[in-house]
Amino acid sequence: MKKSEGLQAIEKPLASLPHAIGKHILEHIQKLTHYEPVIGIMGKTGSGKSSLCNALFQGEVTPVSDVNACTRGALRLRLSSGEHSLILVDLPGVGESEQRDSEYESLYRKVLPDLDLILWVIKADDRAFSVDERFYRDIIGAHRGKILFVVNQADKIEPCDEWDGASQKPSPLQKINLSHKLRDIRSRFSPNNPVCAISAKHEWGLVQMVDNLMRALPAIASSPFQTQLNDNLRSHSVKESARTDFGKSVGGVLDKAAMLPFIPEAVRALILCVRDSVVSVARAIWDFFF
Repeated sequence: MKKSEGLQAIEKPLASLPHAIGKHILEHIQKLTHYEPVIGIMGKTGSGKSSLCNALFQGEVTPVSDVNACTRGALRLRLSSGEHSLILVDLPGVGESEQRDSEYESLYRKVLPDLDLILWVIKADDRAFSVDERFYRDIIGAHRGKILFVVNQADKIEPCDEWDGASQKPSPLQKINLSHKLRDIRSRFSPNNPVCAISAKHEWGLVQMVDNLMRALPAIASSPFQTQLNDNLRSHSVKESARTDFGKSVGGVLDKAAMLPFIPEAVRALILCVRDSVVSVARAIWDFFF
């Protein structure tokens, strides 16, 4: 089945609706399949942002030109694989320069509303959090739900010489110290999403991190996002999570259509009647879109 055939399959349960309404719904469902997620990644110098991106993503990377001078300091990259893509916004870390921190506050205030999610990368051995806490409280503010804290370089947490090189995982004592680190971050920031511990270099903890990431993403973003992941991270659970989110998004399209002020009551009832059928078809043919 081709993508166009997939849309035709969704079109069938919409046939009972007035043509204009069915067309409106189908166009908005089609937009869901073309959505381009925007993911921010922030962290101090040496936190391992690049290694994390390399461990997560596949596809061709191209710079995105940005004529808006207000976003200077944020490098925008487009990752493309197949018919889908995502925008990765490399944001400067805070707490390294007081002068730059004040400049970055303005930058973050402007870009935060446009981001679907921010990966806040923290070095496992980083202990300086005072500036981060203030920034999180005062600047991130209402956007806290978009933050996923990622403690990277788990292999460097003490005792770092105990890292199990054969199986590429932390020693029992390192795991204890990592759990203390995660508890400290949860205590300081009270994040909405789970705090993840990984070693991007050794690809440890990435599967669990991606599962948490998928749950943190807006429903509209998870399906196109997972197309850019390295194949070893596109697990069954990741795909099923995205499939479920796509169904929710399709259902949301019909719900919004039913609530349009000019829709007659009889047509509204028809939309709600076919809603579950459309969602069921969309979930069934998800693979042909993503």
